[in-house]
Amino acid sequence: MKSEARSAFPKDFLWGVAIAANQAEGAWQEGGKGPSQADVMRFDPDLDPRSIETIGSRDDVERALADVSGVYPKRDGIGFYETYRDDLELLGQMGITAFRTSIAWSRLYPRGDESEPNPTALKFYDDLFATVRHHGMRPVVTLTHYEMPLHLVTELGGWRSREVMDHFLRFAQTAVARWSPLVDVWMVFNQLNTGLLDPFLALGLLDVPDAEMPAVKMQALHHQFVANAAVVAMVHRANPDALAGSMVLDMTAYAASTRPADVLAQVQEEQATLFPSDVLVRGAYPPVATRYLREHGNSLDIREGDLELIAEHPVDYLAISYYVTRVVGEGPTSLDRIGWSINGDLPNPHLASSPWGWQIDPLGLRTALNKYADRYPGVPILIAENGLGANDVLTSAGEVHDSYRIDYHREHISAVRQAIDDGCTVMGYLAWSGIDVVSASSNQRSKRYGFVYVDLDNVGAGSERRIRKDSFDWFKKVVTSRGRALD
Repeated sequence: MKSEARSAFPKDFLWGVAIAANQAEGAWQEGGKGPSQADVMRFDPDLDPRSIETIGSRDDVERALADVSGVYPKRDGIGFYETYRDDLELLGQMGITAFRTSIAWSRLYPRGDESEPNPTALKFYDDLFATVRHHGMRPVVTLTHYEMPLHLVTELGGWRSREVMDHFLRFAQTAVARWSPLVDVWMVFNQLNTGLLDPFLALGLLDVPDAEMPAVKMQALHHQFVANAAVVAMVHRANPDALAGSMVLDMTAYAASTRPADVLAQVQEEQATLFPSDVLVRGAYPPVATRYLREHGNSLDIREGDLELIAEHPVDYLAISYYVTRVVGEGPTSLDRIGWSINGDLPNPHLASSPWGWQIDPLGLRTALNKYADRYPGVPILIAENGLGANDVLTSAGEVHDSYRIDYHREHISAVRQAIDDGCTVMGYLAWSGIDVVSASSNQRSKRYGFVYVDLDNVGAGSERRIRKDSFDWFKKVVTSRGRALD
């Protein structure tokens, strides 16, 4: 299907790419870095890569740290810690205006509870952000992207602990104070609402009985909401012109049928998955959250001043990651579930899927953007992640022909253009991942998202060469034409 979009996007629209420190940097024990959540995520070739594996106990963490034969790809990433200068120079050749990455919390504060930051890490990020600027890109910096120091997880209980929130705010204050001259778009949390579905990676929760998990998740999320508001205030004090936001995973859902019970289930699921963004944007808990707590007999430990802080410092923008839409039927919502499937309860027969079972729905992105525009009038939406994971093939001639990725981005960018024409305020499109990185969900390098191929396999073998895919030149044409040249 050919795109209908032809008019240029707004002049200040952010065209860029996004990665995360834990999926790219590697160097997990270099420069004083401490272990993080990502460093215990194992690649297992015998597991179904379409599943999303997580960790549930302290024993799981200790086994991973003691494992000398297993493969943990995020410990090495793509070597970005050493190669960032060349990688950023290459990415900058696309003409992109924004580069999103994260600050590895456990690189700056290895245990998380130190009183002073790691000076080697300070120097690394000084150079990194200056290099991003040098190549004409605006840094979009995420403060926490599944990179909590493991010490805070195993010894303090993750975000269920108020003390962890205090340690995070020390880390955030260090980052904002030091890098505000270089960074004016801050993202406090990555995919904050995934705490509903992956308690380990998003909230650092371990050894929580299923019966207690709903209450513990809500307490941990409350601490994140308070921390988010505190960082928004922090950013504005450092630079009144800077933007401070946070990100949620878009989980737009369709009803499994026209049965009234399925339609109600779809409405309730969206209320559940959107309640975190309601708090971030509107500055208050919505009825679905307060009703849930009342019905389940849970009460939050809300300290004096928490709700006032949340109300006084909503986000300047809301970031979303968009990959799939879901189909849901009558049953429990994501507030009650422990595990999750990216596609929801049922496959959508009207959509094609990637090799990992992620259903491809460009029109769903237009639907999602209209949903946010209606729900949060006037609040800019940043598409902080959108991309296609695929089994790219490097030919004998040293080329990668990824027309499927070009098709994917063409249709999604067209949907963004149409949403803007619908009246939605969209501030940018950051493709995941610009350069191949380790997959967050399957811990594979073979699940490739980039416009640049990295010659490394799942176990870390390869030349590490960076090779432009066909999509590299195509995305450059899109960016330099401000979205006019999509074909």
